Amino acid sequence: METEITSCRTPGDFERGEQDKMIEANLARVGRKILVMSGKGGVGKSTVASYLALLLSRNGKQVGLLDVDLHGPSVGRLMNVKAGFDMGEEGVVRPYRFSENLGIVTLEMILGDRDRAIIWRGPMKISAIRQFISDIYWGDLDYLIVDAPPGTGDEPLTVAQTIPDAEALIVTTPQEISLSDVRKSIDFCRQVDMKILGVVENMSGLLCPHCGEEIPLFGSGGGVKMATTMGIPFLGQIPIDPQMVDAGDRGDLKGLIEKPELTINQAYAMIEDGII
Repeated sequence: METEITSCRTPGDFERGEQDKMIEANLARVGRKILVMSGKGGVGKSTVASYLALLLSRNGKQVGLLDVDLHGPSVGRLMNVKAGFDMGEEGVVRPYRFSENLGIVTLEMILGDRDRAIIWRGPMKISAIRQFISDIYWGDLDYLIVDAPPGTGDEPLTVAQTIPDAEALIVTTPQEISLSDVRKSIDFCRQVDMKILGVVENMSGLLCPHCGEEIPLFGSGGGVKMATTMGIPFLGQIPIDPQMVDAGDRGDLKGLIEKPELTINQAYAMIEDGII
């Protein structure tokens, strides 16, 4: 039996053409749309999307963070989202207001139980993603960061078809088992004619807390080599930092930003510069 979310309309509630106009109008108010994706799960994609949204918003940009990983949404926990949509005006639904410059939308905001399984087929997922863009008033944004699930299925394809000027930020880890799947994501982008913003190599070594030497837990430099071979930009390497793991579990990624001395923040600063 499929999970039913009463807040989501079904495709037959109104004509698709009307929804297309609403989507076009909302996206016209967004500067850049960045799809954070990977062919492989477990590469830290949601953390990268959330942290970049935090950094950009902290630096004065108006940012929206949209989680379209419908079966395994992580943004709500990483960002400690405890409330639902902003319903300040009658008939107007706005994202959860994380800060003055950052709004967040994730399916977890609708669910009463975060551990509840979402058992949806393709049409339901496509409808939900389109509604997140058409029915929610995002306002004027400099960036819309979209966190997609791993793979090249319904969710990233829906984003590619719904947001034709989206740019892909592809996340990988250094080892070949990850790179082989990520190459499929690159091929996906080329097939749907989506611009590739660049590749980020996450979990790129662990700095030993005792001696400071880097330990290549998952190998080293795989993302750089792949980007060079496939002719796409390489934006940077993000090391493993236990503080990031702890902050993510506590939903306090914001607290790490206030520590510019951390190697991980220096890495993200380079990636942010590359995006801007």
